[in-house]
Amino acid sequence: MRLRQAVGVFLGRPVGRYQAAVLRIGFGLAWAAYLLREWPERRVLYGDRSPWSEELAGRLLAQTHAFTVLPWQHGRLWAELVYHLAILAALLLALGWRTRASAALFAVTVLSLQNRDVLIGDGGDNLVHLMALYLLTVRCSLVWSLDARRLRRTGRSGAVWLWAGLGAALALLEPGPRAGWWLWVLWAVAGLWWAVDRWWPTGEPRAVLDALATMLHNCGMPVIAVQVVLVYATAGWYKVQGSRWQDGTALYYPLHLGYFTPWPALSGAVAALLPVVFLLSYGTVLLQVAFPFTLANRRLKNVLLVVVMAEHLGIAVLLGLPFFSLAMLAADAVFLPTAWLLGAERRIGQWTRSWRAQAVS
Repeated sequence: MRLRQAVGVFLGRPVGRYQAAVLRIGFGLAWAAYLLREWPERRVLYGDRSPWSEELAGRLLAQTHAFTVLPWQHGRLWAELVYHLAILAALLLALGWRTRASAALFAVTVLSLQNRDVLIGDGGDNLVHLMALYLLTVRCSLVWSLDARRLRRTGRSGAVWLWAGLGAALALLEPGPRAGWWLWVLWAVAGLWWAVDRWWPTGEPRAVLDALATMLHNCGMPVIAVQVVLVYATAGWYKVQGSRWQDGTALYYPLHLGYFTPWPALSGAVAALLPVVFLLSYGTVLLQVAFPFTLANRRLKNVLLVVVMAEHLGIAVLLGLPFFSLAMLAADAVFLPTAWLLGAERRIGQWTRSWRAQAVS
């Protein structure tokens, strides 16, 4: 009986809907903010002025077979188009507008820009890279999205014009039949979904597609959780092997590097407090090593999750790594309690209604 109930939940109820929405919003905003911050240097990072030239990038891509659409066309105009499309896709993903299409464009642009120059970026970029692929598997627009709002109002979720336009663009730009085969798979699945939603909205084909999508979602969310656990576990155990972490002085050195000191006075004040540096160094290692083991206890996990998020906020301010911290905060959201997210939704709704009432009056 329990097995039957578990199978029913696995096929019929998406788990972690609110956590998936936070992942979508967080990573969309993190990538958009990074691209907007680097907009003046976009040609140096990913365009025609990059020290990592198209020829060098092409040699590496020939060895790694990494996906990027930038070699599909040549010239500044194409690179500019991909860069600005990346900003648009990230913002649309965060808003949850036509999420299937925007998630696919988000993945395409993230992979394209990051694989164009693999020598720049940090751990936060690697996490965005992975999550861009994972978000293709989860139903992250069920709540807190424009798609959910439109579905409540009209009962329809598809847009054939968008599907046809993306298919035409892919057929026009793709240099060969094997270059973007997985994009054609996504395009075909989206077309099938639209057709079933159009002609059999309440029939068995729609029920089958819903069950398959829910099953994929319920597989994708645990994979995301395991990925976050691996990030913390590997970071913690690698730190254990480092001599600077073992003697508690690891944080002392970054606080004296110009790259990691956006507030020199604050960094100098913290670095001068050696007991604080010692406690932060050891605390970071203990926190990262212990985090995977605390997931078995809900209360302990929630307490440690608050500490982890506070740590990332501190990294954003003290070490000047806001986009890395934003990516990690978004990843941490997969472990947030649903009750807390629902409470936040109610409070935000109350503030919004109060603000609207004051604006009208």
